[in-house]
Amino acid sequence: MNGLAGPLHGLANQEVLTFLKEMKEKVGDNPTKEQVEKFCLDLLNSKRVIPGYGHAVLRKTDPRYTCQREFALKHLPNFPLFKLVSLLYEVVPNVLLKEGKVKNPWPNVDAHSGCILQYYNLTQENYYTVLFGVSRAFGVLSQLVWSRALGFPLERPKSIDTAWIKKNISQLESFRDEKE
Repeated sequence: MNGLAGPLHGLANQEVLTFLKEMKEKVGDNPTKEQVEKFCLDLLNSKRVIPGYGHAVLRKTDPRYTCQREFALKHLPNFPLFKLVSLLYEVVPNVLLKEGKVKNPWPNVDAHSGCILQYYNLTQENYYTVLFGVSRAFGVLSQLVWSRALGFPLERPKSIDTAWIKKNISQLESFRDEKE
C-alpha cells in the first residue's frame, strides 16, 4: 500500500497540509488575498511549487475537488483550514496564470482532501496513503464485480521476466541514442 506514497500520489495531500501550515505561520490565521498572493509568488520565485494545483491530465478544476468543496461548504464552512483552502482557490489560479507556471492552474483533489480528513480528526497523516490506496482498491474491485456480473472474461496481466525487461530497455536505449 505504501508503494503509492510518492509526492504525486499518496503523499500529495500531506504535502498540501505542510504547505498550509507553512503559509499559516507566515501570514497568520486570517490572511488577506494580498498576503496569500504574496506568499504564493514568493514560493514560486524560490523555485517551489504550490502543491494541490495542476494535474498531469486534467485541464480544468478536478471534479473531485469540486465535489469535496461543495461538501465542505455545506458541512464545515467555518473550519479554519477550509477557509484557507477556499482563499487559495480564489487566489492561486490567477497567480499561476499570471506567472505562466503551469498548463493547468486549477486545484486537484489533493488541494482539499487533507483538509476534510483533518476536520474529521483523521490527523495521523502517515495513514493518508493507506486511505488513498483503499479508495483505489474499492474502484478496482467494483469494476471486477461488474465484469463478473456481465460475464466478461477474466483479465490477467502478462508476466514479464528480467530477460524481457533487459531486452526491451536496451532497445529503448538504442532508439534514444539514434535520436540524439
